[in-house]
Order: sequence, then structure tokens, then C-alpha cells
Amino acid sequence: MESGSRTEAGGEGESAIQLASLEAWFTNVGSRVIACSGGIDSLLLATLAHRFDPARTRIAHAKSPAVPLEATARVEAWGSSEGWALEIVESGEFGSEDYLSNPVNRCYFCKTNLYQAIDQIAESMDGGATLMSGANTDDLREYRPGLIAADERDVRHPYVEVGIAKETIRQVARSLGLSFAELPASPCLASRLYTGTRVTPERLRAVEVAEAFVKERTGLKVVRCRVREDEMVIEVGAGDRDLITEGLMAGVHEAARMQMAELIGVALDAEPYRPGRAFVQGEARD
Repeated sequence: MESGSRTEAGGEGESAIQLASLEAWFTNVGSRVIACSGGIDSLLLATLAHRFDPARTRIAHAKSPAVPLEATARVEAWGSSEGWALEIVESGEFGSEDYLSNPVNRCYFCKTNLYQAIDQIAESMDGGATLMSGANTDDLREYRPGLIAADERDVRHPYVEVGIAKETIRQVARSLGLSFAELPASPCLASRLYTGTRVTPERLRAVEVAEAFVKERTGLKVVRCRVREDEMVIEVGAGDRDLITEGLMAGVHEAARMQMAELIGVALDAEPYRPGRAFVQGEARD
């Protein structure tokens, strides 16, 4: 008990230090636009930026077939409760063949379109504004072509500049009692398509429907339904594989096929869940 108390106290102390560091960092930045995807990293960043200085903060959320509907709903609901100046933008990546062909660096083309759209918000603010993302120091150890697009647009990453990793983000969110502190990682739906499998709204919607189906019937929080051309595989943790029964997969197939007519089969992946499985030409995480 005593050891656990010390650990908890240490976490709270670290959270307070990092929260103070972020507040100090923001005092040196003027107007800003936060790109908020609806995940814990960007939700916390947007929340803090707004609370530190609401008059100089605007939040931008991209709505597209690659963004889960629940992420958009989460941003809108939380933004309303916090009183954000929230703008929903059309990122436009579906007008880019470079993106739709789903190459290894698909994220570069996605983020390029996203930051171009958000930049229009920044330019409309009096004196201009700084674009910001929720990238953290853990992201720097992975293949993240979207960070190249960010560099090209002078996007700043407060967590990176302060030196904050993913777990510290969760600690800060917990210390503030934020409802999304335990939100599981859930990257864009396009991350479920194997490299080279063309990105289509139908495939993305099939993934979203399939994952919701599995979660609803199993209670699992982390599920990935990956697509390679006309086949889908379900990934869950090593200890959860028994929950993916033949009957469940048949139900997934039926539900997903209503969105993706070419789907010929659904199977349990031969291996347990591993982040970035759909990225097939190197190491990456989603």
C-alpha cells in the first residue's frame, strides 16, 4: 500500500510539473489553432490551450470518411461543454490520388491536405495564428510521414517541445479528472487498410461498422478490423481471441458487406493484435 501510494504521488507530482511546463510554454505563444482529431492527445492539448487563453484559441476538427463518426461526436460534445471556438473543416484528402492509392507515406498526403485546410483558419485570425498538433515524444520514435507535412507547414508540437510522452498525457488528463483520460488509441480508419489497398469510403465505413459490431458484442475496447483488397481480418489481444467465434465473424461479415459489397470473407488474424500491422513495408505504429 505504501509503495503504491508513493507511485501514485509520484505520478501526480509529474503531472503537476508537466502541466505547469505546458502553461509556461503557451504563455510565449500568441493566437493558435489546435488540430483536434478526437484522440486523447489532441483532446487534452485543445482543452489546455483553450483553458489557458480562450480568446486566442480556436480548435479545428477534420471531418472525412477516414475519421470515425464517434471521434467527431466526441469533439463536438466536449467542445460544447468547454465552450470552444470549434470549426469543422473538410480536409480534402479524398481529392488526392496520392492519398487514395494508399502508399507507404499515405499519412503525408493526408496531413498535407489537413494543414492546408486549417491554415485558412489561422490566416483569418487577427495577426495570424500558429498551427499545433498533439504529437508527443513517443511519435518521434516511429515512422510518421505526417510529421514531415507538419514541418513543411511550420506546425508546432507542444508536447514534443516540452518533452512529454503518451503516458504523461494520460497522467495529466487523469489529474484534471477529464472523462477521456483512459480513451484507447484509435487512429484514422485508413490505418486499417493494408498498404496498397485503395482507400475508399466504402471500405472505411465497413471497418467502422465491423469494429463497432465486435466491441458491442464482446465488450472489448481494442479491436482492429483490417482490410486487404476484398478480405477482412479481425485483430484482438492474445487473451481475447476466444471471444471471436465463427458466429461473431459471420455477423461481422454480414454487417460489413452492407457497406463494402466486394467483401468475400472475414477471419481472425493468425496473430494477436499488433499496432501498425497494416503497414507492410517497415516498422510503424498506429
